Amino acid sequence: MKHMKPVNSEHAAFGIGCYTVPEAARLLKIAPLNIRRWLGGYSYKASGEEAFSPPLWTPQLPKIESHIELGFRDLIELRFVAAFLKAGLNLFTIRSCLQYARECVNDDRPFSTRRFQTDGKTIFLEGLQRSGETELLDLKRRQYALKDIIEGSFKELDIEHDAVVRWRPFNGKHSIVIDPKRSFGQPIAAQYGVPTVTLCEALEAEKSVERVAFLYEVSTSAVKDAAQYEKQLQAA
Repeated sequence: MKHMKPVNSEHAAFGIGCYTVPEAARLLKIAPLNIRRWLGGYSYKASGEEAFSPPLWTPQLPKIESHIELGFRDLIELRFVAAFLKAGLNLFTIRSCLQYARECVNDDRPFSTRRFQTDGKTIFLEGLQRSGETELLDLKRRQYALKDIIEGSFKELDIEHDAVVRWRPFNGKHSIVIDPKRSFGQPIAAQYGVPTVTLCEALEAEKSVERVAFLYEVSTSAVKDAAQYEKQLQAA
């Protein structure tokens, strides 16, 4: 069962966004366990010895009763981590490049910055060169893949004041946004502010796009996009 956010959590999250691990996993279409490992750290055995892999970074929001709470920038950083892993990089490599990117960008969450949008591929290569990672040769062969990941990801992101402030998660369309300044960062119909899950559930109950549009005072296209987006999340 998803735990409820205390009032003080919502107050702290105003303008930052607020996501439980299951919520973030749903939006990113990745396993909750991965998020807990990446942001909570985990133990493992190396050469028969117990070792600990620390969190990639400290989330924007404090834990609530030992539960990890994420902000919007955390969500975007995780989106890039997941994309790089899918491209074939390992977590150790990403950690090394993340640290170097922090120094280059001067931001604890460098992937979600304007500088990473323009120099991300170069930062990754320089980070590997500095660390002496043996994966460098493999990475050089993947330069075009990394370029596609970075450019493709930023096509769905809006940047202001050198940092990502908004995500358009429905194939980059402007009809649906995830904006930490609106509805605590939950997906909403951009023009109307109604959560996509609300419109989708209403459509399932009413069985009529026109009826839902009338009830919530939104366009029929907003209802259709919300329903399609939510179905994409459910299918992941």
